Amino acid sequence: MSQPSLVPPAAGSQHQFMSTDRKGNVMTPRHNRLNRYRFGDYVILLLLSVLGLIIIYPFYNAILVSIVPNTVYVRSRGMMLWPPAFTWDAYDFTFKSKLIWTGYYNTLIVTATGTIYNMILTILAAFALTKENMPGNKFFRMMFVFTMYFSAVLIPYYLLIRDLGMINSIWVMVIPSGLNMMYMLIISNYFRTIPESLQESAKMDGANDWTILVRIMIPLSLPILATFTLYYAVERWNEWYHAMLFIKSVDKWPLQNVLRTIINDVNMMATQNIPGQMKPDIAGDSIKMSSIIVSMVPVMALYPFLQRYFLSGLTLGAVKE
Repeated sequence: MSQPSLVPPAAGSQHQFMSTDRKGNVMTPRHNRLNRYRFGDYVILLLLSVLGLIIIYPFYNAILVSIVPNTVYVRSRGMMLWPPAFTWDAYDFTFKSKLIWTGYYNTLIVTATGTIYNMILTILAAFALTKENMPGNKFFRMMFVFTMYFSAVLIPYYLLIRDLGMINSIWVMVIPSGLNMMYMLIISNYFRTIPESLQESAKMDGANDWTILVRIMIPLSLPILATFTLYYAVERWNEWYHAMLFIKSVDKWPLQNVLRTIINDVNMMATQNIPGQMKPDIAGDSIKMSSIIVSMVPVMALYPFLQRYFLSGLTLGAVKE
């Protein structure tokens, strides 16, 4: 505890009384503020720790549920800190399912082709909007923003997809969702921060717009382009809405629709199992959790290496020249 003591004021000081610690050292107002807020820091740390446990425990419990026998699951009622017994039967059942591997294959195709398709359209649209002298620039920008507030009505959208011949086609998950307007506007604003003098110098050397885009704009915008490539890839990996509406064939379902089917009806997975029937010692929730964890592995494996792009992606488009 600090004790007030009379200390000769320093030259130019407006305070005649200052606090000292137990060793007799003078404590400035800054030290007093640090001591005053230290208790608050502990409270914040405690609250954040509790919040972290609340977020982490469901995922941790899902892992435990996926590796315990049915008897342990029933006895623990699905909530445990450490299981007394382990079994990999749920994962064995999951990996032997044709439906899971078909969903993986379809999702990989949608993610790879869809992300490339998204980035091509987004970059081209963003670069076009940076041209202030382009006829209709403001009109197109307003139309892009307009679509962010009003989504397509379901019945006309279904009729459009039908007329395009994409019903029950895997490409219905790729082509209609070609452009995210918010991503495009952020990238366009980032393009505007690149000095115009670079483009003018390139034009003086005979470069056209394609050359400027490929050799100047894209290389100088790699951080933000990498960020939104990851955003698009995660969106494609989680795609399920278009498949639910337009794809009837089970062999064309993406992974997320397969998981939805597993969660709603675990017994359907038993009919897709190569060896035959599901073992009686496997809990239905164990199969659900093992399937969910299997679907999360690719994103979880990549995220630690790409985390810096996710964290910086929200502020890159706000840079001003």
